[in-house]
Amino acid sequence: MRFTKFTAALLCATALAACDTVPKASQNPDDFRVGAGDASDPASVAYFQQTVGDRVLFVVDQASLTNSAIATLNAQANWLLEYTDKTVTIEGHADEQGTREYNLALGARRASAVRDHLVSRGVADNRVKTVTFGKERPIEICSDETCWSKNRRAVTVVAGGLTS
Repeated sequence: MRFTKFTAALLCATALAACDTVPKASQNPDDFRVGAGDASDPASVAYFQQTVGDRVLFVVDQASLTNSAIATLNAQANWLLEYTDKTVTIEGHADEQGTREYNLALGARRASAVRDHLVSRGVADNRVKTVTFGKERPIEICSDETCWSKNRRAVTVVAGGLTS
């Protein structure tokens, strides 16, 4: 019995110690992606994020791609066509305006627009997944256009390799 209590206490202490590494709410959650690598290595996630560009922005209540978004997505498609061992998940986001349900649907449309563009450029559809977060994961928090414009986005998150 004594051994079991000690083991349970040790497990709890270990779990609590891990809580110290959780990012602060004021920090950008995208800064904590695992395994980004060296930004000077063209095959690395860090290179993709910083040089190719991992996000595109949208106009209010829209899921259509701007010219700037298309340029970024073309660069993403070229990178993905070169590094065929990589898969991606497209995260669709919205600003805080509107209902939760509306913004989840809008985020899904944005992620789908990005996915459709990458696939149209030759990226295999089994390498691109989508998820919507709606307004649940803002990168800027304030109630004005300076923040809202940054939150209306789709982020391409690179994984390590093909999973099927």
